[in-house]
Amino acid sequence: MEKVLTDKAPAPIGPYNQAIRAGDYLFCSGQIPLDAASGELIGDDATSQTRQVMRNLAAVLEAAGARFEDVVKTTIFLIDMNDFAAVNAVYAESFGAVAPARSTVAVAALPRGSRVEVEAIAFIG
Repeated sequence: MEKVLTDKAPAPIGPYNQAIRAGDYLFCSGQIPLDAASGELIGDDATSQTRQVMRNLAAVLEAAGARFEDVVKTTIFLIDMNDFAAVNAVYAESFGAVAPARSTVAVAALPRGSRVEVEAIAFIG
């Protein structure tokens, strides 16, 4: 296994890595809408927060030599399912014609008061 770490995405706020490459797969930890430089939460609504989340996820993928097109599975965590349409609209901008498999889960809370978190698995054979 090989850890992936980039300063273009927020540093982990706990005992985990931004991503782990295991063979042909990349397992990306959940990204929340933190600014990589300041560590501050970006945005106060689902749309702006999801844009930052996807920027962070793109940076982690890129650090491992991957792209959104390599993602085979994601999980989205929302604190309010009423944000689903807004998150879905921004999320769709990141993926081409073949979107990955996905689960969306409502949760009671997310770190740092985030409204959304996205984790991903990519095939980078």
